Amino acid sequence: MRILLAEDDDRIARDVGAALGAAGYVVEREADGEEVWYRGDTGEYAAVVLDLGLPTMDGLSILKRWRTAGRTFPVLVLTARGTWNERVEGIDAGADDYLPKPFRIEELLARVRALLRRAAGQASAVLRVGPVALDTRQMQVTVNDVAVNLSPQEFRLLSYLMHHAGRVVSQLELTEHLYAQDVERESNAIEVLVGRVRRKLGVDIIATRRGFGYMACEPGA
Repeated sequence: MRILLAEDDDRIARDVGAALGAAGYVVEREADGEEVWYRGDTGEYAAVVLDLGLPTMDGLSILKRWRTAGRTFPVLVLTARGTWNERVEGIDAGADDYLPKPFRIEELLARVRALLRRAAGQASAVLRVGPVALDTRQMQVTVNDVAVNLSPQEFRLLSYLMHHAGRVVSQLELTEHLYAQDVERESNAIEVLVGRVRRKLGVDIIATRRGFGYMACEPGA
């Protein structure tokens, strides 16, 4: 899943970006407020981690403009101040969650996971489709309680489909959320990846909708 990380503190951006990447997300980092607004206004993201103290355009203004324009992706706001009135203002502007600095990376990751679950209508940290269970905290997949070894890219694909179980996801949407923009890939990369995941799972929970895309669903549905 693609996440926009908007943070002008290089150390924080580096640490948070590395942690999100290790957790299986495709991360785009940006420090300039105007560029952050533009990316969020024109790109597709599963979530945004947004620092309020950005140069050229502050985070609160960016958030208000996104919401006014109808951008609905979940936003986790970061701030060095964290006063109660600032938190209220941020939530009223459309923030989905709020994390004051300094923070623990583990808490940020947990909040991002929760935002993504809520956005997809999922209540539990363990996603289930048929006999397949995907633990978003431990990054583990089991089939009938037996562990399945997936590569990071295979895990990302399955995670995205299971977060959106019951909905057809196009190849373009999968490409946008699985690969960084500057990564070269074959035109059939998604098809090949889906085939590998199906073989490793051994159960048919990924249905093909010809001409539309793929959908995670109960076997035989």
